[in-house]
Amino acid sequence: MMQRFRRLSVRGKTIAILIVLLAASGVLLGAVRLSRRAPPIPTIEVKRGEFLDSLQFRGEVKALKSVTISAPSEAGDLQIVKISPEGTVVKVGDVVVEFDKTKTEQDLAQYRSGLKSAEAEIGQAKAQARLTEEQDKTAVLKARYDVEGQKLEASKQEIVSRIEGEEAKLKLADSEQKLHEAEAKEKSDAALNKATIESKEQASVKAKYDVARAERALSQMSLRSPSAGTISLLQHWGGSGMITYRNGDRAWPGAAIAELPDAASLRVTARVDETERGRLAANQPVNVQLNSIPDRQFTGRIDKISAIASLDFSSGWPINRNFMLEIALDQTDARFKPGITGDITVVVDKVPNAIIIPAQALFQKSGDNVVYVWRGGEFEERSVEVGRRSGDKIMLAKGVKSGEQLALRDPMLKE
Repeated sequence: MMQRFRRLSVRGKTIAILIVLLAASGVLLGAVRLSRRAPPIPTIEVKRGEFLDSLQFRGEVKALKSVTISAPSEAGDLQIVKISPEGTVVKVGDVVVEFDKTKTEQDLAQYRSGLKSAEAEIGQAKAQARLTEEQDKTAVLKARYDVEGQKLEASKQEIVSRIEGEEAKLKLADSEQKLHEAEAKEKSDAALNKATIESKEQASVKAKYDVARAERALSQMSLRSPSAGTISLLQHWGGSGMITYRNGDRAWPGAAIAELPDAASLRVTARVDETERGRLAANQPVNVQLNSIPDRQFTGRIDKISAIASLDFSSGWPINRNFMLEIALDQTDARFKPGITGDITVVVDKVPNAIIIPAQALFQKSGDNVVYVWRGGEFEERSVEVGRRSGDKIMLAKGVKSGEQLALRDPMLKE
């Protein structure tokens, strides 16, 4: 009986031990499964690598030297009837722009007619002046003759009656007055004729100027290329926005229509803030990706940085002051022309063997920088110290280590 009881007791203890072992293995298995459970949100593995501390700007290709083709400044309303398309390769003397000549030809005909009328009026005024001059001279000579005759009659007063002598004196005074009037009229007519002729000559000078101006404007109705190059059409206000010039467009006198950029002077330019200016230096290497040339990346160097900040009117209000940056490229391309834009990247420093994470893996909590590390089947919030930032990359000074998984979305936020 005692042996049977002992056997039952041993069997019970064995069963109890088995139950405990099974329970423990279940908990352990559950823990293992929990630790191996996939994160419910996207994560990224922390890795070490070379951190590139870089600055990025928007740039535009500009020609430091170019020849501008402008509409004639002495013409009136101009309308383009023919213009070379953008990118046309031209030689010296090739016609680039042709304007409608109709209005200028009409103006020239009118000015020439006005010049002929002015010249005819000058001849008429001179002829009238000569006629008036002859008439005035005749009147003065006659008045002088009458004065001399009356002087002779007045000298007879000693041998004629007193009454006749007094009459002779009166007639002499009257003759002298008429002489004075004739001489004054001669001077007045001479001055008037001179002023009239000068006025007609001034009108003739203006008419000659108008004719010469219209002739120059007519000769400029066809704008020719002063040098060989590639046509770059400029923009103007088209009513709903800025557009390049095309056939049928109107241009104001003196308006810049196109440019012939000097290919050797093409540079990529950008504006940089004062905080960025201090991290840049001449000859720093750069990478340039132009929007209109997506299949090719250009390399170059910083050629020049302005020493004085200038106003940037393209930045809106309030107007900012920043520095101009010029970049010389190492490569050329037939598609490389003024006006195209792109992104400029300047690497200002390189840090080897750095902990690098994407910007979307860093979060702000109560003013601290934190990350969420996937550990033990759940996310652990951990404070980190940011070393540097560059674009969408962040270098951490401490807080995580290589191989850990970081959440790319805040796991504390409910869906």
